[in-house]
Amino acid sequence: MPYILSILTYIPLAAALVILFIPKENTKLIKYFTTGVFLLDFLLSLPLWFGWDAAQAVADAKHSLWVFEEGPHPWITSLGAGYHFGVDGMSMLLVLLTTLLGVIAAWSSWTYIQNREKEYYIWLLILQTGMLGVFCSLDFFLFYVFWEVMLVPMYFLIGIWGGANKLYAAIKFFLYTLAGSVLMLIGILVLYFRTPVDAAGVHSFDLDVILEQVALNPALQWWVFAAFFVGFAIKVPMFPFHTWLPDAHVEAPTAGSVILAGVLLKMGTYGFYRFALPILPDATLAWLPFLLILSIIGVIYGAMVSLVQKDMKKLVAYSSVSHLGFCMAGLFALTEAGIKGSIMQMLNHGISTGGLFLLVGIIYERMHTREIKLYGGLAKLMPVYAVFFMIITLSSIGLPGLNGFIGEITILMGAYHMPEFLIFSKSLVFFLVAGMLLGAAYMLWLYQRVFFGEVTNPHLEEHVKGKDMNGREWGYMIPLVLLALWIGLYPKPVFDKMDRSVQYLMQRMKPAVERVAAAKGVAVPQVTAPAAASESPGHGESGGHAQEAGETHAEGSH
Repeated sequence: MPYILSILTYIPLAAALVILFIPKENTKLIKYFTTGVFLLDFLLSLPLWFGWDAAQAVADAKHSLWVFEEGPHPWITSLGAGYHFGVDGMSMLLVLLTTLLGVIAAWSSWTYIQNREKEYYIWLLILQTGMLGVFCSLDFFLFYVFWEVMLVPMYFLIGIWGGANKLYAAIKFFLYTLAGSVLMLIGILVLYFRTPVDAAGVHSFDLDVILEQVALNPALQWWVFAAFFVGFAIKVPMFPFHTWLPDAHVEAPTAGSVILAGVLLKMGTYGFYRFALPILPDATLAWLPFLLILSIIGVIYGAMVSLVQKDMKKLVAYSSVSHLGFCMAGLFALTEAGIKGSIMQMLNHGISTGGLFLLVGIIYERMHTREIKLYGGLAKLMPVYAVFFMIITLSSIGLPGLNGFIGEITILMGAYHMPEFLIFSKSLVFFLVAGMLLGAAYMLWLYQRVFFGEVTNPHLEEHVKGKDMNGREWGYMIPLVLLALWIGLYPKPVFDKMDRSVQYLMQRMKPAVERVAAAKGVAVPQVTAPAAASESPGHGESGGHAQEAGETHAEGSH
């Protein structure tokens, strides 16, 4: 289907405009219409998965990394901004995750949102457009527009439909993200002014042009990476930029937490993967010890803080800091296994943590409290709910046979094989394993306190007895459970989709890794640059020329 990515991106925005003309009193129609639009968006995204091999063959014939590519088409010619959409294996998976969680978020809101429903669903739809645009954009100007579009709806979702401290949480989220965006924009502009000018004397924001023709000396790379680092690290969030996340999660409505954990946090890791590493390989290696140390601190700190939480939602929120630290450690291991594991774990986190927020929301609708001490013996009153919670909990802690295990073990393998001349890879594995053990501890302890033992709170029995999960709740939890089982038992199709893009990233990093190895007088292990990557897709050849130019530029600058 031509222009499938644009159709997916703008259908929610068009639906939001339609809702403007629906009377606000007709809440049932608004709910059904919005959920139907999200479902349509998800169904239209399925050809990305099922038609991937054929579409990738077309991309290969054009010698392009990007699949389902649209453009580049002229847009704001006076600025050099174009309309350029496309996905690779990683971003395609994130698009699918976004459309799936969009359906679930809308469906789960039917009973949770009781006021200003028309506005709520409009903002939810606009948020979907912003998120999909971020993952599909191949022009920096277009990417930045969608990045900022995404910020506004989430601010209102938290600030209007959040909890008691919603304004504080919304403003904190907005200010943190905006500050990171400003620094990221500075980095984008540096790259923009390094592109060659066209016949009209205009530079270009196009990612292909930057990948192929921009070469920065290592010193300038360092500063551009610093700008990108702050912007993306806040969004991940990496320690110590994480403090906005627990407040935002706790105060956000259930659907907001699902989207925030399942999709928005992935924008930070996506930014590192799509832009920082391939464009700034020398700076990536210069920053590597710092990046890995922050990732490890995030893994351990997030897990230890989760252990002492008294609020279920805040516990799950801090677990995201730990899980995303795990993802970043895999990405910065700079091995094929580590990067693949990082991408897989991003998907797994969206499934597992999104599921946990949904489950916490289900019990909150009945009890109107998330305090762990007020529960106990819940398995006797809500046995079906207890089973769903157990499956998602085991998925989150990485039980073999479920999705979390696949991502974690792949990251551990990648970290173990990380070249020793880059950083302390064996110590990295030790801390990651410690984080896994702590993760199992806080999640299983949460389950034990909430579901086992006797019912000691009389209000619990009063509010939940005979109110186990209803059909709607079954409906939006079943897909997440099935995905957790499928990925855990047969992850090969998911790994296959990301092969080409991971190999391309490895090839982009290879010259910089070889320079570090040569400076230290060691050989580069084969695991750092797989043989399959020697024929990098898309921009591999031109990317290599850019790297060579970068070396020449660097030498000239000294």
